[in-house]
Amino acid sequence: MKILSWNVNGIRAVEKKGFADWLVKGSPDILCLQESKASEEQLSEEIKSISGYSSVWSSGERKGYSGVATYSRPAPVSVSKGFGMDPAFDREGRIIVSEYPQFTLLNIYFPNGQKDDERLRYKLAFYDATLAYCEALRKKGKKLIVCGDYNTAHNEIDLARPKDNMNVSGFLRIERDWMDRWEAHGYLDCFRTLYPNRSEAYTWWSMRTAARERNVGWRLDYFYVTADLIDKVLDCEIMSEVKGSDHCPISLSLNIQ
Repeated sequence: MKILSWNVNGIRAVEKKGFADWLVKGSPDILCLQESKASEEQLSEEIKSISGYSSVWSSGERKGYSGVATYSRPAPVSVSKGFGMDPAFDREGRIIVSEYPQFTLLNIYFPNGQKDDERLRYKLAFYDATLAYCEALRKKGKKLIVCGDYNTAHNEIDLARPKDNMNVSGFLRIERDWMDRWEAHGYLDCFRTLYPNRSEAYTWWSMRTAARERNVGWRLDYFYVTADLIDKVLDCEIMSEVKGSDHCPISLSLNIQ
């Protein structure tokens, strides 16, 4: 099984760049999108009904902002939107939870904390809500895959210029501390588990500074799995050759039929 995750920075923008053909050609079993920036009524029928896939969309109350979507070939057992814990975490359309027989998949677009202190506090509270929600699922015996744009580079190896960004949200010690705590609870970063020393491996580049051409990037997009799934992981790749967004897709290959 192959699962892809991609912050598209606007589904209607990537649709014009051949998104549907790219998806059909690549033929992943599941594709998780973040930052779709569209409500379902704004989408074309072509993008909602790509051959071979069902799709689920979650959009926020604010138009043209946030949003996630999950395309799937296998039919999920159930799908829900949001955590259902606090409306503050659900109103921005950041979460789709899809349950399959072998695992539960969380497609999450984590908040960006760069705007101001209020948004940083929101981001950290959202992180804590994610951990609480996932821990509750684990207590029910669920095996979890938690993918998406986490909006934090975890360690110095995960961005090109760590010294220059110590005081920038996305690499603040308080954000990275949460990533440490997340991993301490038994969530495993698939890419870093397989490639502990691979540097210059990024998933986001600033569009303002032609950073992608120079590979001055950040690794903000992750596949995390609970420890009871790590033996099923065959590979986790960064698909930096795929253009169309300021992020590139990432892929997870699993030994699951």
